[in-house]
Amino acid sequence: MVYLGLLAGFVILLVSGDLLVRGSVSLAVKFGVPAIVIGLTVVAFGTSAPELVVSVRAATTGATGIAIGNIVGSNIANVLLVLGLPALIRPTECDQPFIGRNTLYVVGASILFVLLCFMGPLTVWHGSILFTLIVLFLLESGRRTAKESRASRARAEEEVEEIDGVAGLPHTGSMIGVFIGAGILGLPFGAALIVTNATVIAAEFGVSDATIGLTIIALGTSLPELATTMSAAFRGHCAIAIGNVLGSNLFNILAIMGLTAMVAPIPVPDVVLQYDLWIMLAATLALVPFVIRRGTISRLPACGFLFAYGAYIFFVFVPGREMIELVSN
Repeated sequence: MVYLGLLAGFVILLVSGDLLVRGSVSLAVKFGVPAIVIGLTVVAFGTSAPELVVSVRAATTGATGIAIGNIVGSNIANVLLVLGLPALIRPTECDQPFIGRNTLYVVGASILFVLLCFMGPLTVWHGSILFTLIVLFLLESGRRTAKESRASRARAEEEVEEIDGVAGLPHTGSMIGVFIGAGILGLPFGAALIVTNATVIAAEFGVSDATIGLTIIALGTSLPELATTMSAAFRGHCAIAIGNVLGSNLFNILAIMGLTAMVAPIPVPDVVLQYDLWIMLAATLALVPFVIRRGTISRLPACGFLFAYGAYIFFVFVPGREMIELVSN
């Protein structure tokens, strides 16, 4: 039953997050908000909602390993899996506007996150630093787009679909309210199912909650990004993938981890400090050569990304690593 409960939690979480994104985007379009601003704010927060509710729920119920593992594991999965799979279908070009600057932001945020983790449990002041940076990023992004002309409402909706793979938007006020309301109500319920059942599974297999957070939960909460990039790849819009991953990873570290640490202290397991944080940073840095050269993630690098992710998942469950984790706990 715990596996069915975990699966049900993921389904509820993903459907609720999707409804919240569609409803929020439609509301923003109605007010004539430019598509790029919608992508940087509404969609970015919406697709990160699963990570947010799961991490906050885990932190408030004492499963702090799930909270930190979810963020670190999601960022690893976003680069190696979410970028790797679409590139097998069509090569991903790293030539989007502002991609160099946004990559620099993600690398900087990752380095800062690693440093803060080594300073002890993540607390309110750590979270405040991270969350302040995401606010500054959004303000700076808004300033950059302020000079752009506003598109019509119809054009804004088309641009959102092209940029972020968001389709099937509600158009009436009542339906927008239904979408947003269902998303807001469903997210915490799905998160509760996931955290409760994941904790039971971890106990059954004798592994820590951080291990479950780094693998099963991280993969599950990364499904919105994977679905978006795969859909874009089949439509021939592979350039979406890199922007989607950069935005998601930045929000995971600064917004999601920031808010979670402000809610409850997050101790970082020793094994995460020794291995997973550095793997997350290495995965992020793997994007830099492609971005600098404005190159293309072709099928060969994509295979390398996927192989690296498979090797990482195997490594997480290596018995010797588990001993380090159990001793640290």
